[in-house]
Amino acid sequence: MNPLTEYQNNMTRRQLLKNSTNGLGAAALTNLLSGTANAANDKINTPHKVAKAKHLIYLFHNGGPPHIDMFDYKPQLIKMNGETLPKSFVEGKRFGAMTKNIDAATMLAPVEPFKQYGQCGAWVSDLMPHTGAIADKLCFIKSMYTEQVNHAPAISFMLTGSEMPSRPTLGAWLSYGLGSMNVNLPSYVVMTSVSKGTSCGQIFYDFYWSSGFLPSQYQGVKFRGGGDPVLYLSNPKGVSKEIRRDMMDGLSQLNQLKKNRVGDPEISTRISQYEMAYRMQTSIPELTDLSDEPQHVLEMYGPSVKIQGTFAYNCIMARRLVERGTRSVQVMHAGWDHHNSITTELYNQCRDTDQASAALVKDLEQRGLLDDTLVVSGGEFGRTPFLAKNFNTPKKWGRDHHPHAYTTWMAGGGIKPGITYGASDELGMNVVENPVHVHDLQATILNQMGIDHTKLTYKFQGRRFRLTDVHGHVVQDIIA
Repeated sequence: MNPLTEYQNNMTRRQLLKNSTNGLGAAALTNLLSGTANAANDKINTPHKVAKAKHLIYLFHNGGPPHIDMFDYKPQLIKMNGETLPKSFVEGKRFGAMTKNIDAATMLAPVEPFKQYGQCGAWVSDLMPHTGAIADKLCFIKSMYTEQVNHAPAISFMLTGSEMPSRPTLGAWLSYGLGSMNVNLPSYVVMTSVSKGTSCGQIFYDFYWSSGFLPSQYQGVKFRGGGDPVLYLSNPKGVSKEIRRDMMDGLSQLNQLKKNRVGDPEISTRISQYEMAYRMQTSIPELTDLSDEPQHVLEMYGPSVKIQGTFAYNCIMARRLVERGTRSVQVMHAGWDHHNSITTELYNQCRDTDQASAALVKDLEQRGLLDDTLVVSGGEFGRTPFLAKNFNTPKKWGRDHHPHAYTTWMAGGGIKPGITYGASDELGMNVVENPVHVHDLQATILNQMGIDHTKLTYKFQGRRFRLTDVHGHVVQDIIA
């Protein structure tokens, strides 16, 4: 029997009268609340301005990649290798709890040499040759800074604008503000990876892709690193597509009855997510089938591109997702927390991310997608120019958390290519030119997506919230 019919047949007179009374009150309350919500929240159907980008791919490197080993070339640091850190560079500065005896800290030069690439002459480490090769397509921001010194708060700050969990993430804000471009795929997708054998990977907390106080339909959909990308998409044995459709229709009617009775907006999320899951039974297998990819494209991403759960696999999936209309893709790679493994595990991290990151940018450009896809690559902070361990034990060399200056690069989506913006001092310790705060980066990303960061708000607990809180300025100088 249809579950809706069964529910109606088994309802007693007392239940009918009780539910009818509740329904009248709930309907009235829903009407009042919906009017308030519509007036208070600034969801936009069309961008505030002309959007340079329709899609965002955020390559987020959990743990804090060392800017002075990868992108921020400092000849003076090389000259001072092994010398004691000058106190003037750290006076009044806050560092993480793992940074001990800073007055006796020893300067450490980059572990590999740098060279200049492209017409722009950008300095890039030999650790990142593929990224160096596309330097003319990138905008290096070498003046990023943050207030957070520990991983989870700093990552939350980068992704939500707040160090405290519970706020909506960047992808959730984009989904809420701009909506979906493909009803058959999630608007906001998250994929995670970690280099094999790493000893310094961070936990991927669910609040890194949370919708916070926004309706939960805007939270990120996390693709798994093995097996079915999304659980329970495959029908059990004996359940045909027609039976599943009939079940979905009955379940949707029951949920709609409940929503009409109690007015809970989360029930609408439940209905829409069930429908999305049903459509994904067809769209996800097609998305993840790499048999239609040319061999030269697969080779461009590197040898691990077909291994589910690797950074390279996630990068080509990101391209395939935006190609099919997904608004925001968050590719997170952990393992950059090199307190005592910069001469070993840093090499693994760069090997696993360098080629695929560069391939993603080139692939997007070759397909005409880079113009309207903004690619951002960076971590939650950088790493110190001084040693975390004894200078005489190179196998244990490492660097601590460094919030005062670090590097992020951007490509496509209306960002000027082949430029370096901002600068740190001669040791890569502090920003000295064109500082870019976390909120400034967030404001700039929203701007490229056609959103005025001061106007996209959501009223919660009596206050209007936004991604950039009450801060942030668009970095106009890097916009094409």
